[in-house]
Amino acid sequence: MDVARQLFAKNGFENTTMNDIALLSGKGRRTLYTYFKSKEDVYYAVIESELERLSDKMDEVAARKISPQDKVIELIYTHLNMIKETVMRNGNLRAAFFRNIWMVEKVRKNFDEDEIELFRKVYSEGKESGEFDIDSVELVADITHYCIKGLEVPYIYGRLGHGMTPETSKPLVAKFVYGALGKNGIK
Repeated sequence: MDVARQLFAKNGFENTTMNDIALLSGKGRRTLYTYFKSKEDVYYAVIESELERLSDKMDEVAARKISPQDKVIELIYTHLNMIKETVMRNGNLRAAFFRNIWMVEKVRKNFDEDEIELFRKVYSEGKESGEFDIDSVELVADITHYCIKGLEVPYIYGRLGHGMTPETSKPLVAKFVYGALGKNGIK
């Protein structure tokens, strides 16, 4: 997977062949075709492995012993920072990511569902503890996920907050999020 990711990042999806992947990985083409039917399947697997990295980081944040409101903010910034890091780290793969968003969306489906479930758990925890005043955990989790997803491209390109750093923007984002969640005592 790492060899394929490197080739896609360096050469782009169109200019990478199954033969290139086999040669650089030290495997035969037949071996490669044993595991993958096509170059598209390899590409999907690369995107899935990148999303697994993001998912693992999100799970780490959710497991931290911090308040639900702090978890929400940390989850938002972890998502945005990890997506930005992944896209920037992958060179030409970045162009394919933006050009073929429907391919990425197809691969992303499981990650999206897992992320929404993670937000549901955090919102339920906050609602049960009285930190959040929300009527529908499911709806708020869906809205949060899709809002974050919509912020990815502006965040990657540095167009969010007009030059603000995450450190300076976090309190403002927290105030916005806490207000939407019915949090009375904004930090």
